[in-house]
Amino acid sequence: MNTPTAVITGAAGGLGQATARQLLAAGFDVVAVTRDAPSAQTTRHALAAHAQGRTVHALHADLMDRAAIRALVTRLRDTVAQVDVLVNNAGAAFSHYGETADGVERTHALNHLAPFQLTHLLFADALFAPDARVINISSDLVTRGRIDTTAPDVTGVSWRDRFSQISVYGTAKLTGVLATAALATRLPPGMHAYSANPGVIRTGFNSKSGGLLKAASLASGLFAQTPEKAAGTPVLLATAPTPPAPNGGFFAKKAAATTPEPARDAALAAKVYEDTARTLGLVPLPTS
Repeated sequence: MNTPTAVITGAAGGLGQATARQLLAAGFDVVAVTRDAPSAQTTRHALAAHAQGRTVHALHADLMDRAAIRALVTRLRDTVAQVDVLVNNAGAAFSHYGETADGVERTHALNHLAPFQLTHLLFADALFAPDARVINISSDLVTRGRIDTTAPDVTGVSWRDRFSQISVYGTAKLTGVLATAALATRLPPGMHAYSANPGVIRTGFNSKSGGLLKAASLASGLFAQTPEKAAGTPVLLATAPTPPAPNGGFFAKKAAATTPEPARDAALAAKVYEDTARTLGLVPLPTS
């Protein structure tokens, strides 16, 4: 039997590294993706201590750069035979408006566009196993997301003159939930895609973001989970012998959670999915 392989972005610390450690313990080989070469090297050494005979690879890419994501997929193709689990964990909540070199708002670029692009390039390269699972890390703050149902903005540029850190981050994550729900309807039989909400985590993610999220992080610190506990949700979705239902669902704390209201609109989810594919110059997967 071949050893399954999990690819985890944002694996340099916190939730990403905790997820990687638990998937190694569950019998996976792991490809840890970090932002730069020094963090990749440090992460590989840290995970090797937990490998228990499994293989650990570490690659790096700036996931706010579309060309860097394309290069990452090329390196993945040269590194592994197939991907059984993809955990799109990398994320950030920037405290003020800024655009990437590709002309999109940074929070949307990293939290929504990057996982969408990485997922679809792996499809295009036929790197996914027939029963692969795609797990997109979400957030409690999807409830703060604001979607224009008639003209959803998948790039975040509409926030240029009205930037709100919490609303922009929540909207980027909500856009990802919508796209994940639509992706699930297009997957080949046997494959699954999920949104995983790990809850509030004691990692310093919000405090490093600055702005209102830093204050919220300090206020909620007493109730935050350790990364090891928070990793339970994506690890369950990755390892459950029977794929959790529903496909495309929004899961929190190891149980199916109430789907955010906009994500119940299949037509809106399909529009977000198709607009995102068009923005990235990708061919949408056909509807099943």
